[in-house]
Parts: sequence; C-alpha cells; structure tokens
Amino acid sequence: MATEILTLPTVNSALKPQNKKVAAPSNRVQELAHQMTAILFACGEGLPVEIFCQKLGVSKKEAETALEFVRGQFSGDNGIHLIKYRNNYQFCTNPAYENEVGLVLNPIRERNLTKAALETLAVIAYKQPVTRLEIDQIRGVGSDYAIQILTQSNLVEIVGRKEVLGRPLLYGTTDNFLKRFGLDDIKNLPSYEELLEKIKLIHEQTTNHEVELYNSNRQN
Repeated sequence: MATEILTLPTVNSALKPQNKKVAAPSNRVQELAHQMTAILFACGEGLPVEIFCQKLGVSKKEAETALEFVRGQFSGDNGIHLIKYRNNYQFCTNPAYENEVGLVLNPIRERNLTKAALETLAVIAYKQPVTRLEIDQIRGVGSDYAIQILTQSNLVEIVGRKEVLGRPLLYGTTDNFLKRFGLDDIKNLPSYEELLEKIKLIHEQTTNHEVELYNSNRQN
C-alpha cells in the first residue's frame, strides 16, 4: 500500500503539516512535481532529495522546489499529506482522518504505547544517545519492557555502545519517530515540558479510544 496510517495523532499545532500552497515557478518544475508525486506514491517509503537529482537529472534546487510544491498541494484538509523528515519525503494519510480510515479498512494497527513507554520515549528523545541505566535513573523505575516495546514499534533503535566499563548499549530515536511526531529533524523537538504534555494527551486519547471501542463492542 502506498500510503501509511499514522497512529500517533499530532496534538501540538506547531507540529502539524504546513497548510500553505506553494506556487509552481515554471511548467518544467510543475511537470517534475507530477513525476515525483507518481514516484513517491509508488514507492510508499521515504525518499531523499538526492535520489531524484541522480535519477531524474535535475538540480537540488529544482528537486526541492518541486517537492515543496507537491507538499503544498498535499497538506491541510487533504486526505493525503506529504511529510518531510531528515531530508526525506513520504506520503502518509492525514492523521485527522485516522478513525475513519480505521473504521473502513480495519487495518492491523501498531501496538498502543503505554504511558511508561511514552515517558521512556521522551527521555530517549532528549537525552540520546542514552543507556538503559541512565533512562532508569531519570525515570526512577526499570525501563526494560518499555524499551523493548519502543524498539518493536521502530521508534527507538540501538545506536552504539558507551565507552565505559561493560560498554552498555546506547539508544536513540529513529526516522520513524520523526515521522510520527511530524518533525523535520531531531533538533526541532519542542521543549521537554511540551513533549511531556503532548505524550500525556496522546496517552489520554489512546485510553479514551480503547474505552469507546470496548463499549461499542459490548453494545454490538
């Protein structure tokens, strides 16, 4: 399937896709934008700007201009969004319509993240690269299971080993984390307090959704 269903809704409006139209400066760039739209849709994964430059024989400026034009078209209330993360572009479904997509297609969803996992994710995002022991010390509780869930969800990955006795594993966030939270780069993270509030809201929304689903199933 060429599009991706987002399961972590965007809460902070600052992290939402830009709702603006980018005018095509020329017919050439507009045609290039059409080509890139077809390629990105067929690929289904994120593609870097450089691959378009190499394969289509265009300059980086032309490629970025065309991609931003496409991004302007697929934004706002559009059912499909073009997101950017680490200089990669990828099509995904609009998070605002997640419930409707799930209702019709009944997709196999990712495991809902627990509050502990989301708290652990916040620590890793801001302290990375960080060891499990350092995470435990910050949270005050063990984080083994939370790290396992985050790794399975492709939000966290092993990025190396710390050069100390025992050489413990170091953890960091993945590109998938950037996509889920609508970030271009890890440097664009909101303040720690804002992220914690975002995580709290995500957890509450997930919990409420589970309760509504349970009640709906009981009525049926």
